[in-house]
Amino acid sequence: MKQLERDLGLPSVLAISIGAMIGSGIFILPALALEIAGPSVIVAYLLAGLLVIPAALSKSEMATAMPEAGGTYIYIERGMGPLLGTIAGVGTWFSLSFKGALALVGGVPYLLLLFDLPLKPVALGLAAVLILVNVFGAKQTGRLQLGIVVVMLAALGWFAAASAPSVQGGNYANFFGDGVGGLLAATGLVFVSYAGVTKVASIAEEVENPGKNIPLGILGSLAFTTILYVGIVTVLVGVTDPGSVAGSLTPVAVAAEQTLGTAGVYAVIGAAILALVSTANAGILSSSRYPFAMSRDMLAPPSLSTISERFGTPVTSITLTGSVLLALIAFVPILEIAKLASAFQIVVFGLVNLAVVAFRNGSMAYDPEFESPLYPWMQIFGAITGALLLTQMGTIALLGALVITVGSVVWYFAYVRPRVSREGQAAKAVRGKLGEDALDEVAATDGDAREILVAFTKAVGERRERALLSLAADMVRPDEGRVTAVRFQEIPDQAPLTEHATVQSSQDRSFESRVEGLADDLGVAVEADEIVSHDTKHAIVNFAKNHDVDSIVTEHEPLRLRSRVLGDPIDWVVRHAPCDVVLVDNLGYDRPERVVVAGDGAPYDPTTVNVADAIAVANDARISLWNPSGETAPGDSGSTRSEYESELSAMLSVPVHASSYRTDGGELAQPDVVVRRGPDHRLRTALLETRPAFPAPNCTTLTVFPHQERRPGVLRTALEKVVF
Repeated sequence: MKQLERDLGLPSVLAISIGAMIGSGIFILPALALEIAGPSVIVAYLLAGLLVIPAALSKSEMATAMPEAGGTYIYIERGMGPLLGTIAGVGTWFSLSFKGALALVGGVPYLLLLFDLPLKPVALGLAAVLILVNVFGAKQTGRLQLGIVVVMLAALGWFAAASAPSVQGGNYANFFGDGVGGLLAATGLVFVSYAGVTKVASIAEEVENPGKNIPLGILGSLAFTTILYVGIVTVLVGVTDPGSVAGSLTPVAVAAEQTLGTAGVYAVIGAAILALVSTANAGILSSSRYPFAMSRDMLAPPSLSTISERFGTPVTSITLTGSVLLALIAFVPILEIAKLASAFQIVVFGLVNLAVVAFRNGSMAYDPEFESPLYPWMQIFGAITGALLLTQMGTIALLGALVITVGSVVWYFAYVRPRVSREGQAAKAVRGKLGEDALDEVAATDGDAREILVAFTKAVGERRERALLSLAADMVRPDEGRVTAVRFQEIPDQAPLTEHATVQSSQDRSFESRVEGLADDLGVAVEADEIVSHDTKHAIVNFAKNHDVDSIVTEHEPLRLRSRVLGDPIDWVVRHAPCDVVLVDNLGYDRPERVVVAGDGAPYDPTTVNVADAIAVANDARISLWNPSGETAPGDSGSTRSEYESELSAMLSVPVHASSYRTDGGELAQPDVVVRRGPDHRLRTALLETRPAFPAPNCTTLTVFPHQERRPGVLRTALEKVVF
């Protein structure tokens, strides 16, 4: 396979990065920012440069880890997955399109200082020419780019040096007159001035010694450009009367005329036209490659990655990008174009910072030659400050970013998800961490003797009574625990408790004698009791608190309509019990041979696993780990789950088999007992929960509700549902 030659040294990297930044950021935006922040626009440029540092460090790291692949979209797609990759691809495409439109709308006024022509028609005509240039395949060479940078720097350097003696200190009066809000709004507006700082990463495979030259080139060009911007804006504000260039379409030319005369104006015009046309052409070239790259990754229709046999360019992608560019020039005011360009760039830089965190914690080989310092605080700082900056950019910028983000999400679910099964490193890292945490919690279970309360709330017959006690005995037998069986009798509020207890005493002795008679057969310590109360659910919870029991075991049948409407007492017990609660659909528990732990797509609940393991050990049974078929996450989730289930199986005390099940029964062996985790009351209600349809007609189902202190947090529970 033919490889690109790594022949770009540090000077070339610096030239490319500086050339990608210098343009609209200095020739157009100072006047627009002056209207918002006044003289403090100087600080706005400095602050914007500082806020770009986290993204610059993150992009440098990823570029040295993957120097063969370029582009922000690719890094985010690999790190964060196709969903955020889609958002990043569309967002970057729009950002570059906005920047190209800004360069043309802002650059043409400098040209019109020489020719009396209408602004928008000239901008549209120039845009059309550049679109055709890209379609026909012409491209600027490195020598031309270097020449443009040299001319720009020479003109701007002459302007700054020659104008500095004319600076008037009074022009900086009332420096922060527009307050912090004005400063932050201006910072957000000029943020796009630094958008090109990481462009060199897209040609990383052509850079010699990328581990050194890429971070030096990116960070060096950012430092140089920030100093240049701050210096030029400081001079521009200092040599012009307060407010005289605010809102001007040619602010640098206005300032140059006051200090350098006609020669200075012509020098600035030449530099501005070269820079802005170059920026616009590069914007069309680079932005059109995003739909092209997304199409190759199946995130966009195949036609966008079609290469013209005649011109050798992606004509469809360029045409689509050109259409967006022309529409922006024709219908969107320049200030809103600038805000939208910055807003999308802030979003993308935030995702770049998060992508580094995903790669660092992912499972793929990731070995960057350059590592971002202060990780992960630098990335967290960049993501948070970017989000805060967005809030200061006005309604249109926020709505624009929101519309593009929502539109990208809709596109992902409607078009991408049915076609793409891969996932990013973030999902893999999160899933791996969730699995590790679940395994640690299973291993953390102590071997102390357990006490179980078996709560009888109605007469169930001796057969079901024995089955429920046998189940509880099996749960405590491995730890030599004890069982307490209590029959709870509820009487009307008007009936005295003492009189009712006297009437029931003979029946109580019958219950107690039956339970005590089972103790020898069950092989564990068993006690019996009977409690009369006006409120059974409170009585159960109070008994559990007073006797410090570890679990409550009780029967639970599918809810009737009255219970669904008025509330189920057992559901109240689940939410208020001081311990675990096991609800049993008792269909004949008797020395089970096949015990199933039924999953819900997330890691198996540790308490549920331990209950199943105790039952299997007590009966010398085997365990099956059942997973809902078709509900696993895409990509590598299958292998991740297999690794997790293998480690879990090794931790259990009996032979384990893992497989998928279908709710229609499938072809799996019919289980005797199914143990599953109950629904999380913080996310949904148990009132809608009924007994699941498992294949065996005599299968007893245990629904385990861990005590609150052992339940995962809401965020973790939601993550388990999404990524595992």
